[in-house]
Amino acid sequence: PNQSGRSLRRGATHSIAFMLQPHPGDQEYGEPFFIPFLTGLQAKLAESGLDLIVVMGAPGDYQQERLRRVVETRRADAVVLAWTRREDERIDYLTQAGFPFATLGRSRSGGDAYPSLDLDFEKAGADAVDRLVARGHRRIAAIRPSLDLNFGYLFLTGYRKALRRHGIEFDPELVADGFINEAGGYAVTPEVMRSKDPPTAIIFNNDAMALGGCKALAEMGIRPGHDIAVIVIVDTPLCRYFSPALTGFRPPLEPMGRRLAEMLLASIPAFAGPEGARIIREVWPLELIARDSD
Repeated sequence: PNQSGRSLRRGATHSIAFMLQPHPGDQEYGEPFFIPFLTGLQAKLAESGLDLIVVMGAPGDYQQERLRRVVETRRADAVVLAWTRREDERIDYLTQAGFPFATLGRSRSGGDAYPSLDLDFEKAGADAVDRLVARGHRRIAAIRPSLDLNFGYLFLTGYRKALRRHGIEFDPELVADGFINEAGGYAVTPEVMRSKDPPTAIIFNNDAMALGGCKALAEMGIRPGHDIAVIVIVDTPLCRYFSPALTGFRPPLEPMGRRLAEMLLASIPAFAGPEGARIIREVWPLELIARDSD
């Protein structure tokens, strides 16, 4: 306790806090996505003598109070945020507090004043549409996350641009928003299937939503990969074990964790090296993994 107190007064805990936020109904905290990312993040931080601590929020509170406690008690020297929203009050708070942070994902909040690493969800959304149109589909549904998560907007932007490029009119009946978990995909997939002209293909934003959506389709007597094409935007190792195995776009999760740690440390003068502190923002591509579902 005494050592902890001295550390807090010096303002150096040698720890970085990762704010992990479950969504309503979540029990698993997105392990297939976050475990390899956190492995890379922790490995790179350890090279600078820093520990990684994970601060879990409660579903629905979006972390504001837990984040405030981390900052006010100096429980960590910096924080990493995930699940960035289009307008994100956590980013506004950290910016105003002058507390070091980096984000996994972009946001409209905070301008370009902080490090961020994101995936090119807009291009993946467009590429998924291109792939399906090349296979003869024109009624293509999109299942994206609710809760104002920014990557859902980026994905939908790419989806709509690709439809326009192919001369396909956007149909809002073919877009549904749900919680980014199995229950969310299960709940909203029937909505798009009940449209006046049902889709022949569905693009899900992640593996969990696809799992729930495929269960809903099966209960409706619709076979993914046979009666309807399915693509998932964020591929994880689970996707190869679906039946049929899901076509998806793979993110390089462990390298992303290492790189975001580098970007965060580069923004902090004590760790930035002789070139001085700098803000780095990057968007990485996703790799198409073709399987059996489309």
